[in-house]
Order: sequence, then C-alpha cells, then structure tokens
Amino acid sequence: MTRFITKDGRRIPLNNSGGKKGAGAVAAGVLALSVAAGTGGVTLPSAPEVGSGGSSLRLSARKAEGQKAARKGDTEGAWQRMGMRQLKRTARQQAECVAVSFGEVREFFTRNRCTSLERALFAVTDGAGNTAVISVVWVGLASTGDARDFQTVMNRHGSGDVHPLGSHLLGLADIRFTGLRYGSDRDGRSVTIAEAETAGGQVGHDTLDALAEVAAYLPRV
Repeated sequence: MTRFITKDGRRIPLNNSGGKKGAGAVAAGVLALSVAAGTGGVTLPSAPEVGSGGSSLRLSARKAEGQKAARKGDTEGAWQRMGMRQLKRTARQQAECVAVSFGEVREFFTRNRCTSLERALFAVTDGAGNTAVISVVWVGLASTGDARDFQTVMNRHGSGDVHPLGSHLLGLADIRFTGLRYGSDRDGRSVTIAEAETAGGQVGHDTLDALAEVAAYLPRV
C-alpha cells in the first residue's frame, strides 16, 4: 500500500480516510457556477505538476517562492508562484475558540485563553480544470509560550482541529479536510494553520501539501 509521511513523521496510507485533523463534511466536490463566475482575468504560466505530480524540485522551488510572496502579504502572488490563481475567498472573525474546535485542541483552549481567531477559505485553480480549496486559521494566544504549546498540539496527528469554514460559503460542494495536507507557522503569540484539499479535477498530494505550507505564511485577511 502506498504511504506518505505527514508533518509529525508518521507514515499514513494514501487512501486513509481519517487524517491528522479530520474536520469538515463528507467528500470533495466540484466548484459551483457561482464560483466560476467570480474568476479574475489573471494570466498564469502553465503548471503541469499541479495535476500530474511533476518535478519535485520544481515544486519545491515554487513553494519557496510562494512562501516568500506570502510573507510579504502578496496573497495573489503566492498563488501565482504555485501556478494557480484565486477564484474566490471568504473570511470570518470568531470571538470564541472553544466553540469551533474539538479534541485536544478544544481542551487546550479551555485551559489557555485564546485572544483572537480568524478563519478564511480560498479556492484556487490552475486554469486546466484542477481546483483546490485551502483553509487558513489565524489564532492569537495570550503569550508566546501558549502559542508554542498550541502549535505543538496542532502539529500532532489526531489531536483535533479548529473547524475550517464551510465550503458552501464559496459555492462548493462539501469538502472534508483530512489534515493530511497541512502547514503551520508561529510568529510571537500568533499561530497560523492551513489545510488543503482537492475541490475539482486532480491536484496531487504533494501540490496540496505545498499549497498548505505556502498558505501558512499568509497575512490575516
């Protein structure tokens, strides 16, 4: 059985339906017409590795460039470096962390005060029928120590999650976020967590994982 290594170093079957976090609904769907109607006029270079699992070296270079753009606050540029363009996004602020989390993550929030929570959902495409949806969550904690401990909990397999926003907000069919394509970043008292899944066509695991790792560097929306 084909396996791959998740962020915590565990080897997980490629067809595993569980995942690191396990939030979301039932199955990945396709983009609704309302999302397609919202596409912009951005012209992008072709990116054969998005659907076909091309050169890992090229993908690694794209990821590095995408992370650099994300750090600068250039969200559109980050997607473009990955050979994608943004179709649509939505964001919400949440005052209460416990209510939108589960598992050990929820238990952490009951013991350690969350000072802010913002969630966003992005739909991106390569222009060739391959579409990904990316959840990004920014969590503010009371101290840098709490932030470090929270990231440790989040990065551990099976520890629970902060529920991503519902994919219906983007006009998508239900998407199950498995947490197997995952990225995180910590900056002082703030932790960013990102997850990516296929929404239409074929987007390979490595590309989804790279998209999540790029998204973890995005600024708050």
